[in-house]
Formats: sequence, C-alpha cells, structure tokens
Amino acid sequence: MDDSKDPLNTAAEKSSAGARVSRRTFLGVSAAGAMMAGLSPLAGAVERRGDMPYRTLGRTGEKVSAIGLGGWHVGYSGIDDALATRIVRMAVDNGINFMDNCWDYNDGQSEIRMGRALRDGYREKVFLMTKIDAHTKAAAALQIE
Repeated sequence: MDDSKDPLNTAAEKSSAGARVSRRTFLGVSAAGAMMAGLSPLAGAVERRGDMPYRTLGRTGEKVSAIGLGGWHVGYSGIDDALATRIVRMAVDNGINFMDNCWDYNDGQSEIRMGRALRDGYREKVFLMTKIDAHTKAAAALQIE
C-alpha cells in the first residue's frame, strides 16, 4: 500500500525536526515495543485474541489490550469527524479495547468525537478511561463536577 495515498497519513504528526512518521512505521514500532514488553518477566499473564495481547488491568479484573488508543489526536483540528470516527473504529475492529481521553484535550473535542465514534455498539466493546489533570484537591473537584 502506498502510504502517501492513505487518508490517515494526512493527519500524521510531525516531529520537531519535521520528519513524518507513516502509519505503517508507527504500527510497526508500536508492535515491536509491545512484543518486547511481552517478553519482559514483569509483563504478567498475557491472553491473546488473534494477534492482540491482553492483560488484566490492575485489580479490576478487566482484560485490556496491551496497545491502547489515546484520545488527544481524535479532537485535533487537522482532522475531521469522519476521520476521527474511522481511527477509533479501526482500532476497535483490530482488537484495541483500551481507550484513554481527557476532558480538556482540544477544548473537549477529543471526548466529543470519541463519544460519537463509540456509538452503534462500539462503546460496549471498550474500556474507556478518562482523567483529570488538576494539581489540587479543589481544582480536581471542579473538574469532576
């Protein structure tokens, strides 16, 4: 596949040096990292579903994919709603069930877009984590409310 024609590459992040990282390269490096983490004696019990490794999340008993999808980029102004939905659903369809987001990523657009992408039965397939980023008890209480 020619990565230059893939619409996901239009949202590729640029490093401070200006180098593009293709989706294929990112996935390859991520998979290699996940594989190496799985070889660690600290990795814990691994369950596989197809090619995706899953682990128990702490003491929750929940099985989550070893690779998660962060939410910051789905609210990025450089991509539209359709592409954000495609990214989230493609991740879920390929075994990623651990999603991470925060209320203030992109002024809330990341959570809005991820919420829309998780419609039509996708929400039931994921463990969705959100977080607060306050540094005091009072500020955290405001974010929770």
